[in-house]
Amino acid sequence: MECTTKRPGDECGFMTAKGCTFLGGACFEVVEQCEGCGRIVQREEGRFCAVYPHPAAKWRRGVCNFATHARPEVAKDAAGKKINPLKAAKRAARGRR
Repeated sequence: MECTTKRPGDECGFMTAKGCTFLGGACFEVVEQCEGCGRIVQREEGRFCAVYPHPAAKWRRGVCNFATHARPEVAKDAAGKKINPLKAAKRAARGRR
């Protein structure tokens, strides 16, 4: 359905016939870490993320997975090679036996 709160006219998965069902009943504005992202939408009410209604929550545990301007760092071993996270998890589980 189309948003009727802070982003009128935009499609939103949280809008229902009874109104916005997201936390607080409306989207939150973008945070400082979002600056430079290609998913920011400018509205009269402010600047919002076009994909997620609460951008600050996406940045709590590191880089937002929707960010177009930032990428998470890839772990490397002592020799400077990239580590395959799946293989690393298997090696760690093997050592716990």
